[in-house]
Amino acid sequence: MEAGARLAFVMPLVVVLLLMIFSLGVRGVDVVVDGGGGGAAAARRRRVEVGVILDRRTWLGNISWACMELAVEDFYADEERASYTTALRLHLRDTRLDAVDAASAGVDLLKNVHVQAIVGPQTSAQAKFLAELGEKSSVPVVSFSANSPCRTASQTPYFIRTAWNDSSQAEAIASLVQRFNWRDVIPVIEDDDSNTRFIPDLVDALRNAEIRVTHRCKIHPSAGADDIKKVVLSLKEKWTSVFVVRMSYQLALSLFKHAKDEGMMGQGFVWIAAYGLTDIFDVVGSPAFDVMQGVIGMKPYVNDTKQLQNFRQRWRKMYKSENPGTTLSEPTISGLYAYDTVWALALAAEKAGYVNSDFLLSEKNNGSTDFDRINTSNAAKKLQSTLLNIDFQGMSGKFQFQDMHLLSMTYEIINIVGEEQRVVGFWTPEFNISRGLNTKADVNEIIWPGGETTVPRGWLFPMNKTLKIGVPAKPGFSGFIKKEKDNFTGLCIEVFEEVLNGLPYKIPHDYVEFGNGKGESNGTYDELIYKVYQKDFDAAVGDITILANRSLYVDFTLPYTESGVRMLVPVQDQRQKTAWTFLQPLTADLWLGTAAFFVLTGFVVWFIEHRTNEDFRGPPVNQIGSVFYFAFSTLVFAHRQKIVNNLSRVLLVIWLFVVLILQQSYTASLSSILTVEQLQPTVTNLDEVIRKGANVGYLNDSFMPELLKRLKIDESKLIALDSPDEYNEALSTGRVAVVVDEIPYLKVFLSKYCHNYTMVGPTYKFDGFGFAFPLGSPLTAEISRGILNFTSSNRMAQLERELYNNRTCPDKDDSQTSSSLTLRSFLGLFIITGASSLLALFLHVVITLYNHRHDLSSASSSQSLWCGWFAILLKIFHEGDRPNAPQLDEPAVSNANTTADTPWSTPDHHIIENVDSGSDVESVREEDREDFVQGPDPPSFAYMHSERGQ
Repeated sequence: MEAGARLAFVMPLVVVLLLMIFSLGVRGVDVVVDGGGGGAAAARRRRVEVGVILDRRTWLGNISWACMELAVEDFYADEERASYTTALRLHLRDTRLDAVDAASAGVDLLKNVHVQAIVGPQTSAQAKFLAELGEKSSVPVVSFSANSPCRTASQTPYFIRTAWNDSSQAEAIASLVQRFNWRDVIPVIEDDDSNTRFIPDLVDALRNAEIRVTHRCKIHPSAGADDIKKVVLSLKEKWTSVFVVRMSYQLALSLFKHAKDEGMMGQGFVWIAAYGLTDIFDVVGSPAFDVMQGVIGMKPYVNDTKQLQNFRQRWRKMYKSENPGTTLSEPTISGLYAYDTVWALALAAEKAGYVNSDFLLSEKNNGSTDFDRINTSNAAKKLQSTLLNIDFQGMSGKFQFQDMHLLSMTYEIINIVGEEQRVVGFWTPEFNISRGLNTKADVNEIIWPGGETTVPRGWLFPMNKTLKIGVPAKPGFSGFIKKEKDNFTGLCIEVFEEVLNGLPYKIPHDYVEFGNGKGESNGTYDELIYKVYQKDFDAAVGDITILANRSLYVDFTLPYTESGVRMLVPVQDQRQKTAWTFLQPLTADLWLGTAAFFVLTGFVVWFIEHRTNEDFRGPPVNQIGSVFYFAFSTLVFAHRQKIVNNLSRVLLVIWLFVVLILQQSYTASLSSILTVEQLQPTVTNLDEVIRKGANVGYLNDSFMPELLKRLKIDESKLIALDSPDEYNEALSTGRVAVVVDEIPYLKVFLSKYCHNYTMVGPTYKFDGFGFAFPLGSPLTAEISRGILNFTSSNRMAQLERELYNNRTCPDKDDSQTSSSLTLRSFLGLFIITGASSLLALFLHVVITLYNHRHDLSSASSSQSLWCGWFAILLKIFHEGDRPNAPQLDEPAVSNANTTADTPWSTPDHHIIENVDSGSDVESVREEDREDFVQGPDPPSFAYMHSERGQ
């Protein structure tokens, strides 16, 4: 703002001084073109004086004047405008491009001709002065070629541009760069007033598209061949290979000639010519085509209408007659703008109506300079306001003003191939970059410099450059970085070399140790990163952790190692071997449950076998012992009782399967408890360390102190360590309780000391190791893509195995542990055996009751129903069938009625003599045989136990 204020204050003074010096200055040749024509209608037309300031010695001035002459002729020759009451009269001041000459001509036109508008000037330097004159006199200054001398239209309300706004072209160029994914651009411009507004607009548009402008190259208009060659050589040393060029034709021709000589018009380079330069091919011809092959250009799109074709024919005939030997075959876009400008002024003059020359005397009319004596014109004010509202379809397209410029519409993208300007696409506000005006299709194939059709990547490794790569000194963990004489090895170096070898181009590089020459580091890793930021190193390669604060100074590649920070702690066996260790395999509930099912199974088998199996009969004490002995002997499959009942056999098979599973599980668990150490970490979290006030170890020269301080660990408790051996010594002696470090370092340590230590605690997230490059370096993305490909390869896995000595050490807190077996683990088996036992018991009872249904029915006739049933059931249970004794057909026992109602009475068909298998049935005494004759009622229980019964 201060610079603008100073400029606004100084410029009038400069104008005043110059006009005083050149009060008789060069006014150029006065050429008048009258738009009145001939005839009566033309005689009635009133003249509207318009000044024109051009340099006809330039191609732009010559072409534009020819177009303006044709515009006046065409406009008033049309029968539709025969009734017009006004007619433009053009007063040409053919001056040089010097700003003083233009200002002198402007003063002359205002004072002596009393023009109501000035068309021109050609250059932005001239526009600065004429804009001041226009504001002073309220006369519009209309230019179709010069850029606005300031940023905003409000500062020069009488300066009007009948050309497209440069900001729209900047957006089109930014869209083109973004379309091909180029991330860096270098503008190469002429250092004059023509780019005062264009460059800020271009930079803003590129930044909005997230494209960096890392460097700006300015060339002075008077630069010689040597100066331009130095500029080209400086561009050759840059990484960026995408250039946007905007300058005068002669300067551009020299630039591209030197670029071609230096090999910069070959493969990998991109040259974009902004509008203002793209007309060079129409003006210069073959010399421009020869040195600009593969260049992309931006031009305002002009619809090739029939009207335009007719105009080209008439212009070509007129121009060649006035300029014999010219190579121009058609007017440039600037010439079309000049044509439309005259039409717009003629329309505005007619709409505004005729006003006599009404220049009012200045308040300083008696001043000492011509500048002070310039008058103001109300007619010019009215013409200016009318002109800004003009809207018609001109030769160049739609003619409509927006923010003191013509409304920008569409740009066409040209590609220079041979002697041809190929249209490969368009830029429109609606579709952005596209092949056609009404489609979103991609642009046509572009032939890039060097004749390549493959899109350049937008950067090149600088020619004759060798990267200087900083490598940290790492004596403790040599697996990552190791220096042997002048060679560097280790995981980090191997990964970097493998990635570079995978690139399609070679990158010369040298490793430089960041150390003191004695194998020790010359500073922290943060200091190494800062060396890259200061451009002392072109990159840094090593075990460098990607951190947020470091990324403020460099760009990191993607990580190539495992990320995160954990604790390293000693481990100890948590199991105590005691006299009762044998009980640990099973929990208390499983012990109790197993014992309960042992008893249940033994009871059910005894109950089923009791009636028919002599092994399960006898005194009550013996029977109780049989129950427990049989049940627990199945544990070792040592039961000797003979099983005769099928239900018992089925139940025993199921139970033996359960016993087998229990026995095997118990054996395995007990073996694990007695032989496998249950190693547990001595510390599980940092809170415990803080609470105990123990020391914490960390790797020297790392970022760990900052992390540990954030975790609220006292700085006095931190101890720096340098190597795995120091880790082991500090942990084993108790000098530190834990070591906090990154996972790759801890894995290297555990590959050597796996048995006594483990990693525990939460993983603090960090991004692992990466390579550092200067901010904006294009190598960052290239190396990152290479890392993605390499880390998924077998070669990366091989390097990691070599680093960790082909050993993996699992976390002790997550493995090598053995817990007691619980009841829940065997609940399914117990349910099966329990259900089987109950089912066998139920079936046995049902079958037995069914077989003795007659005895139960006889009990229902007794006086005491319940007592009768109970007696019958006891008798059935205690004196059941004996399939292992012979069945005898004995006569009925006499006098049995006396005991028929006793509770121990037994039906006749259940009385079986227990005869030894080796005895002779005929040896039974006759009297005894008579006593066992079946009577009407069974013998009583007392009789059976009497001497007679025996």
